[in-house]
Amino acid sequence: MTYHLLVLPLASNTGKETFIIFNVSFKPELILSFTLADPATVGFSCDFPFLPFLYMPFLNLSSSVSLICKPVSLICRVLINGSSSSWRRVTSGVPQGSVLGPVLFNIFINDLDDGLKGILIKFADETKLRGVANTPEDRITLQNDLDRLENWAKTNKMNFNREKCKVLHLGKKKYERHKYKMGDTWLESSTCEKDLGVLVDHKLDMSQQCDAAAKKANAILGCINRSIASRSREVIVPLYSALVRPHLEYCVQFWAPQFKKDTDKLERVQRRATKMVKGLETMPYEEQLRELGMFSLKKRRLRGDMIAMFKYIKGCHIEEGERLFSAAPEKRTRSNGSKLQERRFHLNIRKNFLTVRAVRQWNLLPRSVVESPSLEVFKQRLDNHMSGVL
Repeated sequence: MTYHLLVLPLASNTGKETFIIFNVSFKPELILSFTLADPATVGFSCDFPFLPFLYMPFLNLSSSVSLICKPVSLICRVLINGSSSSWRRVTSGVPQGSVLGPVLFNIFINDLDDGLKGILIKFADETKLRGVANTPEDRITLQNDLDRLENWAKTNKMNFNREKCKVLHLGKKKYERHKYKMGDTWLESSTCEKDLGVLVDHKLDMSQQCDAAAKKANAILGCINRSIASRSREVIVPLYSALVRPHLEYCVQFWAPQFKKDTDKLERVQRRATKMVKGLETMPYEEQLRELGMFSLKKRRLRGDMIAMFKYIKGCHIEEGERLFSAAPEKRTRSNGSKLQERRFHLNIRKNFLTVRAVRQWNLLPRSVVESPSLEVFKQRLDNHMSGVL
């Protein structure tokens, strides 16, 4: 089966010199006027400082609200129905935004996926259109969805930044790499795209993401090595935990390494950090971890998988868990009480997905860990179990 994923970022031409962040006139017929200060983080593109007036008939309020900022001096004031507050200094946060701004933007693009046959994934100003492309009819359906998105943009006086729109083909058959266009522009194909900070390649083997994570973490670790004179564990371990390790574990349940070379590449970063601690330079890696009370990155990824599974099976994401996992029939008396059914697939790549690889490890957990009354208790019992068994 082949999937075509179309990445449709939305960008802006507005300049950083603009002071008015957003201006909303709440009337029976709502008129919005946006101007956002950073072109790299804004949604739609326009040729003048303010986006055109947008008609949104589903809101009916009775006041005019404006937020005016002066980024240079970091002071702001609010205008309501012609009355203004005094200028106040901004002590935290970003002066060019507010809570209301993203909310209004999400309301505006709420109908972006109306009438689409494929799956449209929206997060802020990042949009992805996904669909199966096994047959010519499937590819025509995807093209029709792109045409609907183009019509939506024209209706709302907007323009997609077509130069940043890419097509990511997920499949082995080269003849299925169909060309798509948005308006009169043919979209370029890409072998790798960054999605919310994670590099996703057409092979889905996550090697490029592992390379990028290890490179970034090593660069920060090198900066710590050059800048910090102390080599005590009280200094090195907190710096590594706060500044380096997050780059090796950000969203790792999605991009967990699949090959030994990638696993070793990530582990070498932590091994380099433990060697920086005074007195541990010549110890084997396992003894260094034991002395510092740390887990290997591989064990930490397994711990993260189990925490995610607990959230899906018994925690805050139980509704999503019911769609992702199925309970296994109880055939044995020795079970943890929440055993899940292990699925089988023809492709080896599927076994690396969280919903597959974590099921067997979850089924091996003892009942005392699985039946924890809360997430915090589960973490404590899981750590004790992993320290004593693995």
